Amino acid sequence: MLDFLRSDLQKLTAYTPHPSGQTNITIDRLDSNESPLDLPQELKEKLAWTYQHQIETNRYPDGAQTELKAEIARYTNESAALDHLISVNDISIGNGSDELIRSLLIATCLNGEGAIFVANPTFSMYEITAQTLGIPVVIGGRSLVDFSINIPEANSLINSAKNPPVKVVFVVHPNSPTANALTPTEIDWLRSLDEKILVVIDEAYFEFNRTSLVGEINKHPNWIILRTFSKAFRLANLRVGYAIAHPELINILEKIRLPYNLPGFSQTAALFALNYRQEILGHIENILAERELLYPELSNIAGLQVWRSDANLFYLRLDDSNPANTEVELAKIVRLMREKGTSIR
Repeated sequence: MLDFLRSDLQKLTAYTPHPSGQTNITIDRLDSNESPLDLPQELKEKLAWTYQHQIETNRYPDGAQTELKAEIARYTNESAALDHLISVNDISIGNGSDELIRSLLIATCLNGEGAIFVANPTFSMYEITAQTLGIPVVIGGRSLVDFSINIPEANSLINSAKNPPVKVVFVVHPNSPTANALTPTEIDWLRSLDEKILVVIDEAYFEFNRTSLVGEINKHPNWIILRTFSKAFRLANLRVGYAIAHPELINILEKIRLPYNLPGFSQTAALFALNYRQEILGHIENILAERELLYPELSNIAGLQVWRSDANLFYLRLDDSNPANTEVELAKIVRLMREKGTSIR
């Protein structure tokens, strides 16, 4: 049955964002690293008014997304010390960063032209998206001490991949799910990579770490920064992500991007979030303060390993040398946490 489908798709596992049936009954939903706070009620009311009175649902949205790109450029330029100011020509907007990841893979690796490199554990959508497109994935490891990338191994794997060669390297700054920022050594490694390799630096958690590599974009035409409105800006429901890169690379993304990929309401909400960014991002200080309070509490739990975080999440492991026992215990902890009203991943 369905013999017209690609045979390799049967082997894939779909990405599961939330456990089925859990989203409406849990109190604390920690499994997707979202903001714990919705938009302020006053802003939601203004957004609703705009939808009612200014957005024509029978009309297509702004396909060029010019106004939103200009505001993203202003925000980027004010949030980092840049020698080269970002302009609208340096920005592409996606229906979430996931769409941008897919577009980058289409632009680089299709037709057997390339593979991607990731160092696990990291954000699983890089690997999943590549697999859905039939693109090979080269997987390296990380240090069990600080989860930095094993650079000698990474270089060996990248250099030995010839048919097809590695064309894209994905890193997250800070990494998900381990919450560690890129080290100076890792950043130097990215700088050293061949310019024939696209370096994707995912800064989804930038606002919680406040260090960015966007200032080096003009020096590295093979680098691209991904960011999102889903975390600190509290717009996970509306799916807005953006990329910052050399105009030539952005031009290619714009060619691949589907027309009208971002609904008008999502564009308007992102503009609202940027226009009121001082208010919306004000909660970050509280999150960082709570993070510092929670770390020692988790560290004092017997049998649990916890690492410091540069993001809005913690990465935990159980102290058990038996993988089978660990898997059973993890499932038990997840179940008990849900019963107490907290979802974890």
